[in-house]
Amino acid sequence: MPFFLKSWPASSVRLQGLSCNVGKWKTPIRALNTRSGSTPVAAQTSAVANEDHFSITLDHRILKTPEGNPLTIPSSKRLLATLVANEWDSQDKVIKHHALPLTSLVSKAIDVFGDAGARIDACSSLLRFLDTDAICFHEEYPPQLVKLQKQHWDPLLDWTRTEFNVDIRTFDSVLVNAQPERTRSTFQAILGDMDQWTLAGMERAVYYSKSFIIALALVRGRLTAEEASLAAHVEVQSQIDRWGEVEDSELSVTPPLPPGSIFNAGDTAHDVDYRDIRRQLGSVAIIIADV
Repeated sequence: MPFFLKSWPASSVRLQGLSCNVGKWKTPIRALNTRSGSTPVAAQTSAVANEDHFSITLDHRILKTPEGNPLTIPSSKRLLATLVANEWDSQDKVIKHHALPLTSLVSKAIDVFGDAGARIDACSSLLRFLDTDAICFHEEYPPQLVKLQKQHWDPLLDWTRTEFNVDIRTFDSVLVNAQPERTRSTFQAILGDMDQWTLAGMERAVYYSKSFIIALALVRGRLTAEEASLAAHVEVQSQIDRWGEVEDSELSVTPPLPPGSIFNAGDTAHDVDYRDIRRQLGSVAIIIADV
């Protein structure tokens, strides 16, 4: 089972008109009345199949995005619809926004990337990450970092150059770090061809990995979410290999933990950081998948 499915608690989400199960529910779901912000209301979450899309409903009322648009998902993305409904089913008494990574990503795709002007602005912002892409800055020390760069970054750079027939420069200084204009133009065209769902995933992957190339490899299927997370964690992992884990009681995870938590009791600050990257990049893998 892919890790991003393991990140959610075992559950059964009812897709009206379809059969799609992920385990079995044992407890009733709860959600807040988001208008009052205080009254807990028992609710049944469903992903309702329509002619060309799913609607996510709470007690038969369609959920809305922050901009007031219906929370609808293309019928080709059954897994995404199932897991968005699962996120809401997993809420208990108080809505935890950090536990709704897929809902927030879907909302972004609908509210922002459904607008042509916003898509152009987003593409321009993402292109700026090319010149500061983390995997284009290589160090020759310490050995732990050099080893991880070769293991996780060099194959990605080779793939990008070959796959898109572009020149990708690497740097050892932040003072001179511009990629060729032809490379920028090539990636600008690639971003422009992305649909709103892929572009929303691309944006999140860039922001969390701090790498345009890692994000592109993820949405193009060159990397799994797990592999992308490891590539994004190279610099931190090299510090762990050299100095060990950071054990800060104020940052470490302590019991009690909520059911279905992606964290474990005793997780260090490094563990928490890595698990969050995995969760966020896992949400990207789900939103781009047509399954």
